[in-house]
Amino acid sequence: IYYNLMIHSSIYYYCQRSICCLLVFSLFVHSISIMSLVNVSNMTVLDNPAPFGNPLQFEITFECLQPLDDDLEWKVVYVGSANSSQYDQTLDEILVGPVPVGINKFILQADPPDASNIPENDILGVTVILVTCSYRQMEFLKVGYYVNNEYAEEFDEETGPPKPLDLTKVVRTILADKPRVTKFQIHWGDDSNNKVDHVRVEDEEEEDLDDTTNDGNMLVNNVEENISEEKDSVEEDEDEEDQDDDEKS
Repeated sequence: IYYNLMIHSSIYYYCQRSICCLLVFSLFVHSISIMSLVNVSNMTVLDNPAPFGNPLQFEITFECLQPLDDDLEWKVVYVGSANSSQYDQTLDEILVGPVPVGINKFILQADPPDASNIPENDILGVTVILVTCSYRQMEFLKVGYYVNNEYAEEFDEETGPPKPLDLTKVVRTILADKPRVTKFQIHWGDDSNNKVDHVRVEDEEEEDLDDTTNDGNMLVNNVEENISEEKDSVEEDEDEEDQDDDEKS
């Protein structure tokens, strides 16, 4: 009886160890499958500032940690209006692959937005450009840039620039030093049933981009509100200075 008990306890012990090892291994495989296999280390805006009609160019450097079975999908989206996403324009959508393991660099070039699809009052001023990257139709990276479109010639602020707007005199400036980066966790493996939901895993800079195409519209609204607040603050300071000068005189 003692001998049989020893055998059963040994079998139970080794079964437990085997189950624990299998669990640890499965967790390791799962963590490998959902960790980011592509990490963008740098994104440089080229030809900036530039005329409104010039193509947009981004020099992108990224590292691929493991061989990928499918291509990477890069997309450039221009937010035409803060009021509605119906004016958003996909300027370019390309597939990059096969992607070798290691450091990779390429230039993403997109056509300028079609001004005829942008409300006339929204062509000038602040807007947003989004650069996204997806794998198997799962977005894992979104980079947003603020864009300021200005009329190159002087005009009466009360009446505004001449209409119809001469687009050859509109200058596009991308605030390249202040990108808004959002990374999402996706499943990189072959099992489509194990896809991870669209979960934000890391945000960089002070403001975030959300999970929909309306993010650009939200950012434009935030920027316009900030600009309006700054203008109001400047006007209040000027009024206070004028009052102080009147009292002194």
